Amino acid sequence: MNENLRHALIRARLQPVDIAAHLAVDPKTVARWISGRIPYPRHRLAVADLLGVDEDELWPEQAGGRRTLPGEIKAVYPHRWAVPAETWRGFFQAADKEIGILVYSGLFLAEDAGLLRILTERARAGVRVRIILGDPDSPQVAARGVEEGIGGDVMAARVRNALALYRPLQDVEGIEIRLHRTVLYNSIYRADDGLLINLHTYGTRAPEAPVIYLTRTEADNTAVTYLDSFERVWSSTGPSD
Repeated sequence: MNENLRHALIRARLQPVDIAAHLAVDPKTVARWISGRIPYPRHRLAVADLLGVDEDELWPEQAGGRRTLPGEIKAVYPHRWAVPAETWRGFFQAADKEIGILVYSGLFLAEDAGLLRILTERARAGVRVRIILGDPDSPQVAARGVEEGIGGDVMAARVRNALALYRPLQDVEGIEIRLHRTVLYNSIYRADDGLLINLHTYGTRAPEAPVIYLTRTEADNTAVTYLDSFERVWSSTGPSD
């Protein structure tokens, strides 16, 4: 019996069926985890995020077999779709000063009404919110659609759909939406000093590509590189209308 996991569920006021629903697995699978079976690494990370605890607290026996990650790396997800919705929402909800989103379409965020509400609430609380989408008429957006195997027209349509969904945010003070025409090597999501970096790989759609969760811990680290990149793209952008 994994008592650590069982007690974490109790503290979070969640049932095994709740975990199963969030992770899209069979409730019997979660029951086996509670009974002592070790989940796959991606499931261990997702469960820990959902329960708001460190993975090592739930499966301490796995800690000794892993190499320690640098302090700036909080988590590594094998795919963007493996990042729980609650992680995205909690990530942006925790911002006190700055939220940044640099993508081509970011449609999965634009379609999340709860997340759009969080962006609105944080902006009204004084948080600066900057959203940079790809210019749907740019060759860069078309090229990315071809590279991902969905076609340039489809990628451009996804950007336009995202713009339509983000439109109500344009009237919120503190939220700025711009368009870029850069070659996007990574999608960058910022909440103060925290960063979720969706790596792009040729021939792989963004939902299938890995995500690294970074935090700025010192003046010269990996997070700073991505923060600087965000600012360089922002300086080259134009208004979304």
